[in-house]
Amino acid sequence: MRYIDVFNHFFPEPLWQRMLELDGAARDIGQRMRNIPAIYDLDERLRMMDRFADKNYTQVLSLGMPPLESLGSPALVADLAKLGNDGMADLVRRYPDKFTGFLASLPMNDPDAAVREAERAISECGANGFQIHTNINGEALDHPKFFGIFEVAAKANRPVFLHPSRTADLPDYLNESRSKYEIWWTFGWPYETAAAMARLVFSGVIDKLPELKVVAHHLGAIVPYLSGRVGPGWDQLGKRSSDEDYSSILQNLKKRPIEYFKDFYADTAVFGSKASTICGLEFYGEDRVLFASDCPFDPEKGPGYIRDTIAIMESLDISEAAREKICFRNAQELLGLN
Repeated sequence: MRYIDVFNHFFPEPLWQRMLELDGAARDIGQRMRNIPAIYDLDERLRMMDRFADKNYTQVLSLGMPPLESLGSPALVADLAKLGNDGMADLVRRYPDKFTGFLASLPMNDPDAAVREAERAISECGANGFQIHTNINGEALDHPKFFGIFEVAAKANRPVFLHPSRTADLPDYLNESRSKYEIWWTFGWPYETAAAMARLVFSGVIDKLPELKVVAHHLGAIVPYLSGRVGPGWDQLGKRSSDEDYSSILQNLKKRPIEYFKDFYADTAVFGSKASTICGLEFYGEDRVLFASDCPFDPEKGPGYIRDTIAIMESLDISEAAREKICFRNAQELLGLN
């Protein structure tokens, strides 16, 4: 067995240092990020990964939070994206036995620049896919101005990995100004991911780009658990709405809503929950789930979620062929990895 961890996070040194030099959101990366050395200290990251050498464990890298587009002007974010993608490509070249690929980040606050950087990241950096957040500074991903980015990914056969993006500034109740108790993260991020998936489905983006492959972080978020609402519930789209006419949407879709959601890919980053893993596998099936840990955000600041997720995979009552698909073969095929 080998394990290709497709969704974990790291900041290459040039990008990390540049972010620390900036004012505003970039400078205030937050106590959590600064206190997790394995997300920016390469030596610490390599030492942590060495603990899993007996598992034949490698990573596909992507940037951590916050989304680049939240850090400043389009010109600045374009420079940050280039720094990040060049840095990731360099890590993959220098440490192929540790980092088997990377997901490019894009200056999404300038869609034209994002298209150019996506094409450059593929042709010059060898990007295996793209990490795109579930909203772009508050805008939905199905806005027409973002379509060209998904089009590049589809034509190049590079998957898009959806990473949730939501902050405490979005309150849970109308009479409050902020979300309390980190509800915005615990429940908000899974909702945010599912909402982005729904917007891609019902807006017709998926029908327009049938070759587009999208990976929904955290095993499809709330979708597997709410499959009854996504299935029979959404088969009645429009029956609950009196202020907007949705009657033509189901007629225009090429298949049932739930079938679109089953066509997404998902990863195993559910923070060590075996029950969630079983639920997600039941919904997506062995061909559309990829191993991921969300390293290094566990309480141990690196190894915990890797160890727990491997243990879950080893404990599942599935065939060895299915286990291989989930742990590495699906990643090889989807991301074009050796």
